[in-house]
Amino acid sequence: MDVSPESPFGCRGIRVSGHAACLAHLADIDRDAYLSGLAPGADIDHCGTPFTASLLNALLNALRDPTSGHPHLGRALFESAVFEGDALFHSTTFEGGAYFELATFKGRAGFESATFEDRALFASATFNGPAGFEAATFCGDAGFESATFEGTAGFSKTIFRGKAEFESATFHGTSGFRAAAFEGDAWFGTALFMHDARFNCATFERDAWFGSATFESDVVFASVAFARSDGLGPLVCGGRVVLSGAVFNGPVTLSLAARRLECKRTRWLSTAALRLRYATVDFAHAVCEYPLTIAAEQDPFVLADGRQLAEACQASAPGPGVRLASLRGVDAAHLVLADVDLSGCLFAGTVHLDQLRLEGACTFDTVPAGVHWRRWPPVRFTERRTLAEEHHWRASQPGAVQGWNVAVLGAGRAGPLQLAPVYRALRKAFEDGKHEPGAADFYYGEMEMRRHADDIPRSERGLLTAYWALSGYGLRASRALAWLGAATLLTVVLLMAVGLAQDTPKQTATGTVPAGGGRVTFEIDKDDPKNPTGNRFTGERFKKALNVTLNSVVFRSSGQDLTTAGTYIEMASRVTEPVLLGLAVVAVRNRIKR
Repeated sequence: MDVSPESPFGCRGIRVSGHAACLAHLADIDRDAYLSGLAPGADIDHCGTPFTASLLNALLNALRDPTSGHPHLGRALFESAVFEGDALFHSTTFEGGAYFELATFKGRAGFESATFEDRALFASATFNGPAGFEAATFCGDAGFESATFEGTAGFSKTIFRGKAEFESATFHGTSGFRAAAFEGDAWFGTALFMHDARFNCATFERDAWFGSATFESDVVFASVAFARSDGLGPLVCGGRVVLSGAVFNGPVTLSLAARRLECKRTRWLSTAALRLRYATVDFAHAVCEYPLTIAAEQDPFVLADGRQLAEACQASAPGPGVRLASLRGVDAAHLVLADVDLSGCLFAGTVHLDQLRLEGACTFDTVPAGVHWRRWPPVRFTERRTLAEEHHWRASQPGAVQGWNVAVLGAGRAGPLQLAPVYRALRKAFEDGKHEPGAADFYYGEMEMRRHADDIPRSERGLLTAYWALSGYGLRASRALAWLGAATLLTVVLLMAVGLAQDTPKQTATGTVPAGGGRVTFEIDKDDPKNPTGNRFTGERFKKALNVTLNSVVFRSSGQDLTTAGTYIEMASRVTEPVLLGLAVVAVRNRIKR
């Protein structure tokens, strides 16, 4: 570059050919002569030159094509140029390479509808004002490495036919890539987005690389089409990452530390793995045709050079755990969840939920703890896993106890009729995973929803209520044992009161001795047991009653002499108490079975 460091103007702008000064410092007559000698498509070299708005307009007017009415440049070199005012290159055609490395745009930079037929380089350029590249076309590579955008950056409907490189670029304002088309690789590695970044309806036909990018506010990829995006992350976002409506045509691994990830109606047409930290994930109505894994990462992401990815914008986050907000409308046949918090997840409407795979420590919500005395009778819930929708339904019922979570806006209404099949499907998923205690919790939830549903006959509701009251649907051993103890005590008391005879009936032998001797025949008769009188609650009678009762529990007859009432009491005891004992045994087995 032929610069003029010794210029009396102190300017490092390249000298105009045949002159000792740059274009900005030429005498008016010399500048007019230079501009009049330019023709559309001419190559220009004004590296380091300071441009005012009027000077730039004069230059572009000299290169304006009379046919199209727009400027037409050949090879344009503006490296280290300084644009003091607005730099408006609207609809300009750059036939050769366009070089703006280290250029400074102090006003507005307008490249709307511009066409770059060769490579366009803006590496390390500084845009102090708004930068507009809307509807521009980059036929060759577009290089914005380490560029700084202090105002808004607009690339909406921009077409990148070559490689688009934004590595280490810094966007201080909102950046918009709505409907942009990336026909070559798109590189945003280590870029910093300090405000919202919007890629709505953009298309990535090749690799989209966002490795180590940092988004301090929301980033939106709504309705984006990714052909190959195996390099999407790791990246950090202090706000939302919106992938709603996006289409991933190839395998993808998304490594993301963000507050919220929205994947509503996102289509995953190949295998995918979402490795997340801090995120609350909304996966409603997403489509995954191949195995897709959502996993929580316990440790910070590690970059290729061995350094940990900085997560400064997550300092106020409650923890690195991952929470799933919704799976409604999702076909879960190919879905794998690992170490995900499902306490607030909405499951109603999920298809093939029984084929969902749960790995690691996937947690659900639980029932309110403790005894609740603010209603009569007092209520105590045995600890079990529950769905968020059951919380919402119970909280909406009259007289609901405290501790049930109220539905958030947009959660919809799901009652027992809708939740029973959800619990049934999750129970099967846990059974297939050989997690019987977890399956037992969802069986309990299924039975609770059936008992409260509106579509069952009153007789069936009565049977379910009795089953719940006696043994917690065969899952609460303590409840069955309590009823067994109560039944045993009642049986003992009734036997002592009316069941045991007053005394042991005596046997009487009667017969006739022949006069001449010979064989004597006796008839043995036994007195009927007599109802007790007097003091019936004695130690001896308690011992006999307890013996009868304990034998009844194991289907054995005690052989005691009982009154008519005692016989019926024993019969009832031999039916009810073994059933209660069996329910207790089944409940214990269901809690310890693997």
